[in-house]
This record gives sequence, C-alpha cells and structure tokens, in this order.
Amino acid sequence: MSGSIVSAPSPNDAATAGRITISVVSHGHTRVVQELLRRLCESYGGFIAHFVLTHNLPEAPITPPNEGWPFRFTEIFNPQPAGFGANHNRAFEHCASDFFCVLNPDIELAGDGLWPALLREAGRPGTGLAYPRLLNSDGSCQDNEREAVTPAALLRRHLFKQPQRRVDWISAAFWVVPAPVYRRLGGFDERFFMYCEDTDFCLRLRLAGLALRRAEVAVKHEARRDSRWPGRQFARHLQSLVRLWSGPVLRRYLLASGANG
Repeated sequence: MSGSIVSAPSPNDAATAGRITISVVSHGHTRVVQELLRRLCESYGGFIAHFVLTHNLPEAPITPPNEGWPFRFTEIFNPQPAGFGANHNRAFEHCASDFFCVLNPDIELAGDGLWPALLREAGRPGTGLAYPRLLNSDGSCQDNEREAVTPAALLRRHLFKQPQRRVDWISAAFWVVPAPVYRRLGGFDERFFMYCEDTDFCLRLRLAGLALRRAEVAVKHEARRDSRWPGRQFARHLQSLVRLWSGPVLRRYLLASGANG
C-alpha cells in the first residue's frame, strides 16, 4: 500500500549514530503522540536514530519543536487504514539502525535508564526481543507477559482467573527487536490485520531458538480492552484467533515446547 511520506533529517549528523528506529502508529492520537515525542526529545540520550510515525487515519502533520528534531523524523500518511503488522513492516523499510522498536503511542516513558537497559537485553546473544515491565496507571503490573493463546489458556485466564503458567509471548506495546532478527523473520505476518500478530511473531522467535528478555525497567501504559466487548474489534479478535489456531505456527510451538517439557 502506498502513501505520502514526509521525512525530516536531524540537524545534527551525529544523531544518525543512534541505535534504535522507533515505529509508532497513530489512529488520531495527535495529542498523545506530541507528548510522547516531547518526552523522547528530552530523554533520547543519543540512542534514537529515527522516529517513524504512521498516520493510519487522516490527521494533520506533527508540529516539530522550534529547535528541530534531535533524530530523523518520518511521517507516513496512509491513503486507507492498514493492519497493525503491515504498518510496522512498512516502517521497518526505513530502518537503518541496529534495533527496531515497536511502540504504542500511549506509553508513558520512564527516566534516563530506559534505553540503556533495553539495549543491554536486546544486545545479548540469542535475543529475539527485549521489553520493559508495563504498569497500569495505578502502578499495578500489566499482563503483557502471556501464555500461548489456546482455548484452554483463555478459559483459565478469563473464566477461572488463574495466573499465567509460563511466558510464551509479549504483547507488542513496547518491543526492541534486533533489526537482523526482524528482517530474518520477515516482520509481522500481515494476514493478521489486528490481534494475535504479536503472538505469532513471538512464537516464531521462540521456534527459531531466540529468547524474550525483560529489562528491569518499567513504563506506564493505558491498556485498552476493546476486543473483549461485542463490536468490530471483538469480531477482528475472533477472526485472528481462528487464524492462529488453524495455522501451523501455534501447533509447531506447542509440540516443540511439550517435547522440551
């Protein structure tokens, strides 16, 4: 899918030494994205090389700060909405850095130690992706570390309120993925328009022998649960679940993890 692209280079060529390309998708989140960018400009610490913002719905361009961006800044304006995975895959085409960060616009970033902590974990040999702990607005831990999505696991989680038995995948609110790993896996499977694409990605990482590593740093995230209620999002979630359950990735993963105990 083609769309208009506006890119602004950093006024400081040294900023290209940053190690991370950040991809954010906006669905009319201009105010939230502006706040996220303000925090990034204050605390990026030279770690960020490129920020790619995809406008998945019609909205005005982001206003740059008076002093300009401290990193390369690219806006993509979609002529029509694309799926979650497709948007981040298109953003990855602009990635020339060591690491690719999938980031929700409603993340409230932590202090100066965030990026060093994530890069330490993401740079360890055998890492598929690194992630922070996610907190709700009240400071409680969010359930971004989850068990493989099977009918039995959903029943245990939602009906019987049982805790996760193990961590098989990480919700894609905040990931840092080594760029060669993202490229090797071909990014997200775009057959998932919305929901389960992060599950599928993580299971493919695990099948490739790569690890999911949590950095001991936390950020706040206003998680929405629209897929739990009847409506379009609920229907999309069901559609994605059927695709996941009927496809080979989950089956292969369950067989492999069962064989490994």
